[in-house]
Amino acid sequence: MRVTQEFIKQLEDLYQTYKQEVNRKMKEGLLGEKTAKTYLRHSGTVVVPGAGVWKLNK
Repeated sequence: MRVTQEFIKQLEDLYQTYKQEVNRKMKEGLLGEKTAKTYLRHSGTVVVPGAGVWKLNK
């Protein structure tokens, strides 16, 4: 799949926002530590942080 560098940046920004939100919810007591870790572990399999265009275009 061909994607632009801008799209990759948007995905990475959304991923960072998601990680911050999960950590915030854990600190607020709305998510347990194990649940938060599971959410973060599985989210990393969907969006690979720092993946370059060359990885996604292959």
